[in-house]
Amino acid sequence: MFKMTALALAFATGLVGTAFAGDQYVDKTGFAASGYDVVSYFDLPQSEIGQPQQAPLPGSTAITADYNGATFAFATEAHRDAFVANPAAYAPQYDGHCAYGVAQGGKVPGNPTLWRIVDGKLYLNITKNVVGFWEEDISGNLAKSTKNWAGIEAAPASDAIIPNFTSSAPVAN
Repeated sequence: MFKMTALALAFATGLVGTAFAGDQYVDKTGFAASGYDVVSYFDLPQSEIGQPQQAPLPGSTAITADYNGATFAFATEAHRDAFVANPAAYAPQYDGHCAYGVAQGGKVPGNPTLWRIVDGKLYLNITKNVVGFWEEDISGNLAKSTKNWAGIEAAPASDAIIPNFTSSAPVAN
């Protein structure tokens, strides 16, 4: 019951329209992953379950690449080049939407500072509370989200804002 209430709160927190391109979640920064360098996550040490993760590197408006109908920003040209060579290896799963939200059957934005890499794939979640629910049973939640994604992938990208989040990454012009 508490899990569903928390998820409902996460869904309902601020449904202000934001820009998005294609199916990828894009917030008011104009970039996928809120302008953070998605390659940089793979260079960071992961924290233990239940502990906060280090912040990824902010990208630069001068170093970008397009994928899945959205623009991604990178901190270095080497990161951009790695992404261009294999974007599916670095792009957040579920088009940048919250992995726990997908496990529950919906699309809500993923917060790029609330992340975990599992089996070489980047997953985002929407709030710190939701991270806790996600981490209680990562494998079970992945099984649910994988099953649910097939039915909701074609739905439009979320147009909600990320609650209690402001990107320190650049804003597209």
